[in-house]
Amino acid sequence: MSDIKIPEVQAPKHLGTGRRKSAVARVRLAIGTGKILVNSRPFENYFPTEALRMVATQPLTVTASADKFDAHITVSGGGPTGQAGAVRHGIARALLTVDANLRPVLKAEGLLTRDPRMKERKKYGQPGARKRFQYSKR
Repeated sequence: MSDIKIPEVQAPKHLGTGRRKSAVARVRLAIGTGKILVNSRPFENYFPTEALRMVATQPLTVTASADKFDAHITVSGGGPTGQAGAVRHGIARALLTVDANLRPVLKAEGLLTRDPRMKERKKYGQPGARKRFQYSKR
């Protein structure tokens, strides 16, 4: 009878997936003190500029819950700006799973809308997406 293992009770994790350009962020929120890890690195190290940090934490700032949750984020693809936007989208979606009453606040700030702008594909017979080869009359 002593072989029965009782599972440890963990704080519920709230998940959210965010996307921007070609970056994808998986966000796990847990009740905590406001510690954020991005790809197992401190938040301040991963996003070195203040502008990127502001973009990434915007949903927490808007909902006044920056010091209520710990976030563990895995982000891949794209560059720093795209990754910060993906993290922002992911955090906003994860906050919705915590409390559905936050939807009007997040929606008014435009944090739940996935930014549809993507890189335009290169076309054949051209050097780039829009650029043309130089026209030669003769």
